[in-house]
Amino acid sequence: MDDVSYARRIRQLAEEHPDEPALRHIALDGSEPVLTWSDLDRRSSQLAGALAGRGLGGGDLLGLGLRNSPQFALSALAAWKLGAVPVPIRWDLPDWELSRLRETVGAPVHLGPADLPWIDATADLDVPDLPDATSPQTNGICSSGSTGTPKVILNTRPAVFDARFTTPFIDLWRADNPVPRPQVILVLAPMYHANGFSTLYSLLGGDRLVVMEKFDAARIVDVIERYRVTTFTATPTMLKRIADLPDIEGRDLSSLEWILQGAAPMPPSLVHRWAKLIGSERILMAYGMTEAIGITALRGDEWMSRQGSVGRGMRGTEVSILDDAGNPLPAGEIGEIFLRTPTASYGGYTYLGKAPQLRQTGQGFETVGDLGYLDSDGYLFLVDRRVDMIISGGANVFPAEVEVALIDHPEVLDVVVIGLRDPEWGRRVHAVIAPVDPSRPPTSAEIIAFAKSRLAAYKVPKTVEIVDAIPRSEATKVNRGALVEARGG
Repeated sequence: MDDVSYARRIRQLAEEHPDEPALRHIALDGSEPVLTWSDLDRRSSQLAGALAGRGLGGGDLLGLGLRNSPQFALSALAAWKLGAVPVPIRWDLPDWELSRLRETVGAPVHLGPADLPWIDATADLDVPDLPDATSPQTNGICSSGSTGTPKVILNTRPAVFDARFTTPFIDLWRADNPVPRPQVILVLAPMYHANGFSTLYSLLGGDRLVVMEKFDAARIVDVIERYRVTTFTATPTMLKRIADLPDIEGRDLSSLEWILQGAAPMPPSLVHRWAKLIGSERILMAYGMTEAIGITALRGDEWMSRQGSVGRGMRGTEVSILDDAGNPLPAGEIGEIFLRTPTASYGGYTYLGKAPQLRQTGQGFETVGDLGYLDSDGYLFLVDRRVDMIISGGANVFPAEVEVALIDHPEVLDVVVIGLRDPEWGRRVHAVIAPVDPSRPPTSAEIIAFAKSRLAAYKVPKTVEIVDAIPRSEATKVNRGALVEARGG
């Protein structure tokens, strides 16, 4: 059977289900417009023709600095129709950070918020007769290295339709009772993240997307009820905000076949709350990374007897825990998590930019630097995502980047940024400041306002502490662990 490009796949769906809804947008202005499969095919072709007129061609990268929206989805589909590679970029970055990231991407065309009227205007153009094209890489995802160095992770799998990537993950546990198709997938995560973007693969599999422009817990439950949503992926912070709604136990969540939780380990109390809401067998918890070097997962009913685990290797993933010398560690001992998976399972990845490559063993295992251990049955327990990295609300924050931004404040002498345990965010970004003049220190509001002018919102400290001096070693290093411990963990 011939390979089916993403471009041809969207045309097939439009021919098979022209008038059926494919994508609904839950917009900030209260509207909820819908696009049919025919709309998606026609509009993405019109946009592809317009992008070609701006110089985008086969193999080129297309920067997508757009919010969750129909325009985002149409732009990605248009790129694939030209044989180009969509690379989503966080749309609300400060100008200096966006410029740095765009330089790393090096795309000949970048679409941002200012391009929305232009994208919409392409609806008035003729529909071009586009030749079938296959993008050499499926997509890119922008991220930051452990030092905050911008990088672009390219998925090197060609943009060829493969039903394996559209099968509901939970069907691995439900072979005798697979999830009914098409699914109605609620998109909560930003589509510039790997989890959010991957819903487009499900769209190509024939599932329907309900795309939230911005997370809103109360509205999400309304949407689940109104459109009979069958699945969504969320961070622990998102799940907590939904579970905290005062009337949640009286709401109708019966349409949910399954939910997937990732980004950070889920607090046990929250797992139990969601198990009460929808049943533990409908919850999946997973551990993975944008590089797709492997994935572990377990279902909620498994988790009940292994609380804190993020599962066993799935889809051919092998897990190894190694010490600092690269030696395998026995069950129960904490070390660095290394994963290996057959290339056929995910494709592969490559980096753009100056970020260092992942460390790899001679046997092909790779690591992103996370720490954990295996139990005697091969279930993985995640101890720390990285030594210094803060996971706040499911987003990765690198302290060094925040410190570099804050140290430029004229009243800041020294600064260290740590993550403190927080019931809302998992970890909140906390800045410890030594002022130039201890008798006239800057206020917390001033520090936060300064940070907002230089950092993306999720990186801005939520709390600020003023101290006389920050304890440093002779080598000027800070013991972050000691600072965290002294503040309650």
